Amino acid sequence: MPISLHHLRDGNRSRWAVHQDGVWGELDGSLADLLARPLEESRAVIEAAARKADRDSPGGTTLPPVDQQEVWAAGVTYRRSRDGRKEESGHGSLYDLVYDSRRPELFLKSSPWRVVGDGDAVGIRADSGWDVPEAEVGLVLDAAGDIFGYTLGNDMSSRSIEGENPLYLPQAKIYDRSCALGPAIVPAWAAGPGPFPIGLRVLRAGQEAYAATTSTSAMARTFDDLAGWLFQALTFPAGVVLLTGTGVVPGADFTTQPGDTIEITSGPLGTLTNPVVAVGH
Repeated sequence: MPISLHHLRDGNRSRWAVHQDGVWGELDGSLADLLARPLEESRAVIEAAARKADRDSPGGTTLPPVDQQEVWAAGVTYRRSRDGRKEESGHGSLYDLVYDSRRPELFLKSSPWRVVGDGDAVGIRADSGWDVPEAEVGLVLDAAGDIFGYTLGNDMSSRSIEGENPLYLPQAKIYDRSCALGPAIVPAWAAGPGPFPIGLRVLRAGQEAYAATTSTSAMARTFDDLAGWLFQALTFPAGVVLLTGTGVVPGADFTTQPGDTIEITSGPLGTLTNPVVAVGH
């Protein structure tokens, strides 16, 4: 895995560490501090910390790779996502229109304190009967809107609620434990521009209940296009994470269940693993 940034907790404090070639180093400041800087400055800070790395263990426990960053998400950026939304909804023409339009679908997915990290539980709503993970590449954007790095994301979604009425999308997408990020942030200069492979597996009682793969090469929009639209009329002084949509949508015969384990993998970005619990009533 290339150089990566990890958010860790030691007692009552959180900190950031850099990992490269099997060794760990301390990173001064927060992710918000880095994302407030020009990209070349933040790169210099990270590479300086990597050169000083000398520990074989990071210490602390893993936290989601955000501190002050909101998480936004883009929808219907893959043909499979468009088709899946049409399958679940009686309003299929809406998804054709947004897939083909110049302006993308963008929505606020999570405040930073609601995000869960690698190993933490993601949730499915107790008042929904059809729920799926959405495996996505997340863009970590700095305050200028430049792509600072990448992480993996799980945009958990209630297909039954959104399918009933597209105006219910906030309830289908935004609830406790509905957003997972991790395991780390890989800087853009270390990961390269992509495309990135994405694999999704759902394990049930230790057996594979669902598996599929896709690639960001199948996206109908570019990363830069999505980032540009997000910053069109919004500012993010501490940076922001933008999930770029999913190309893996299970069919109508599959729903995630409490007790399942979800694995999202992309070679350069690692693996994000989360057990599933029910939330709400």
